[in-house]
Amino acid sequence: MKQNVYTVAQINSYIKNMFTQDYMLRYVLVKGEVSNCKYHSSGHIYFTLKDAKGVIACVMFAGNRTGLSFRLEEGQMVVVGGTVDVYERDGKYQLYAKQVTLDGAGVLYEKFDRLKRRLEEMGMFAQEYKQPIPRYIRTLGVVTAPTGAAVRDIINIATRRNPYVQIILYPAIVQGDQAPASIVNGIHALEQLGVDVMIVGRGGGSIEDLWAFNEEAVAQAVFDCQVPVISAVGHETDTTITDFVADLRAPTPSAAAELAVYDITQLMERLAAYGSTLHHAVQVQIRKQRNRLENEKLRLKYQSPVSQIQQKRTYAMDLEGRLTGLMNSTLTRQQHRLALYAEKLKGVSPLEKLSQGYAYVESADHKVINDVNNVKPEDMVQIYVKNGTIQAKVKEINRVAYGEGTDT
Repeated sequence: MKQNVYTVAQINSYIKNMFTQDYMLRYVLVKGEVSNCKYHSSGHIYFTLKDAKGVIACVMFAGNRTGLSFRLEEGQMVVVGGTVDVYERDGKYQLYAKQVTLDGAGVLYEKFDRLKRRLEEMGMFAQEYKQPIPRYIRTLGVVTAPTGAAVRDIINIATRRNPYVQIILYPAIVQGDQAPASIVNGIHALEQLGVDVMIVGRGGGSIEDLWAFNEEAVAQAVFDCQVPVISAVGHETDTTITDFVADLRAPTPSAAAELAVYDITQLMERLAAYGSTLHHAVQVQIRKQRNRLENEKLRLKYQSPVSQIQQKRTYAMDLEGRLTGLMNSTLTRQQHRLALYAEKLKGVSPLEKLSQGYAYVESADHKVINDVNNVKPEDMVQIYVKNGTIQAKVKEINRVAYGEGTDT
């Protein structure tokens, strides 16, 4: 019996036709974990869905990307809607995806993304609405569960950094249906108490555990709060709507306590450094002003009446000394002149002549007799000699012509 022989292309075409005629495979929903996900430069996405018992190749063409509202990543649990068909060239069947949604938690992720986009469009994430966190606080409000690692970490770290800060805890429900209303009430209560800053958060968990912090009511309460709010939800990799709305996001509750409470040790060290700088500056100013005071004292001493009197007295003494010197010099010169004049006068002095043996003769009426014609015999004359006078009477007169001979 002769058997039919088919080509590979015929078989692949036949199988493709079988897949096409199967109504169930025209659109099927397949649940699985994403693996080997690759975004092609053409815009197509190639990935594999797997579960505990098998795998199926998937492709989403660029034209169907509108059916994907998130970025497909390794490890995601998704539900893929599309057609199962055969790629004839390779002879392999694969799922041609037209829509991809996250499974279970994935639904929450989609809800998270929708709310995040809406609130962002409303401006609730805008930086201009963020309040600054006070550097130094006295009261710290905490909205979290009363038990658990989060509240212990916040209290321990805040107390260690500054034991003088008052911590006010609002014991809120942070998980479950009642959590959003409890968190909102805690925010309002601490705001009315007037705390300086507020920490809102809880420890880590799944997206379901943290979902209360993705509720719009909680986000609105954080946005409307007049007290600066630090969000501290979950671990560093966890992100909630509250993180975007809060004035500051902390990766963990412990980090939130460090951001809210200033380390008093650092403050004291800074104060000590400032004190040392201030002390040095004051000492410099004191020395500067002291030098200035000494200079002013010297100027005052120089300009004081006593100093002026002393200077004038010194000046007067100097003038007196100079005057005395000038007077002595003048007296010496005049003494020398007087001595010269005395010597000259001595040469013409009658007394000097008398002392040399000459005499001076006066008449009785005290007229000088320097000519024999001025007397006659019997006249009384007075003769002056060096040590006295002699009264005499003229007996005779002898006339002598000097240079001409004698006439009696």
